[in-house]
Amino acid sequence: MWEKFKTYFLMVALTLFFIFVGNLIAGKVGMIIAFIIAIAMNFYAYYYSDKQVLEHYHAIPVTPQDAPELYEIVANLAKKANIPVPKIYIIPDSVPNAFATGRDYNHAVVAVTEGILDLLDKEELEAVIAHELSHIKHYDMLIGTIAATIAGAISILSNFGMMFGGGERENRNFIVDLILMFLAPLAATIIQMAISRSREFEADKGAALITGHPEWLQSALAKLDNYAKQAVLHDADPATAHLFIVNPLSGLRDKLANLFSTHPSTEERIEKLELLKRELKR
Repeated sequence: MWEKFKTYFLMVALTLFFIFVGNLIAGKVGMIIAFIIAIAMNFYAYYYSDKQVLEHYHAIPVTPQDAPELYEIVANLAKKANIPVPKIYIIPDSVPNAFATGRDYNHAVVAVTEGILDLLDKEELEAVIAHELSHIKHYDMLIGTIAATIAGAISILSNFGMMFGGGERENRNFIVDLILMFLAPLAATIIQMAISRSREFEADKGAALITGHPEWLQSALAKLDNYAKQAVLHDADPATAHLFIVNPLSGLRDKLANLFSTHPSTEERIEKLELLKRELKR
């Protein structure tokens, strides 16, 4: 119940921020337009974003008969996490990665690439699945999708304000408006990045607590990060990068771009897991 409340609270907060930006850019007209767009985008993201991302990556649903070992891992860990067993999909891609999506427990999905099944051993795979189940347990998939949707919508609204001008606010300072049109999308992006990064840390912690072995996830992250720097997931795009356990665009990013990455550095994640491992030993 608490996790649902936090999710809906964040949805409302981001929507209000979006409406506020609309008001700054184009007055009452902009606020009304922003409200309509926000409602439509939240509705779409809530009900259809999971289907869209699965289709985008050509994910194939599998049954216990299709992938018995994978299903057993997911089922056992879901029981430990005290959540229903999510649907399982496999992405036909040799680059190792995984993500979770879905709006709630009953519509949750865990998707893994063929590459991750080949690269990781059983313990490392359990750690990755536990990470994704932790995302599901805390409704992170929906929150991340909503944040990305609102961030994109603010950019659209800013472009709208740039093209159509001041609306009701005839006496506005053009320089201030120009700054707002750049700062608003930047602020939205920073919010999205902050939400995504903090939830990656929490999911790492959740995975360590579910399995009882932080070192399994440490090993898995090191392998995945190393591979991601050498090969890019087919069809990977910035709009869905935040969903994956490691950034699928790592191989394309330079140091400056990493400042705006949806993921904290793997080194930092491994370091935090090391601290957690010491705490668990005590």
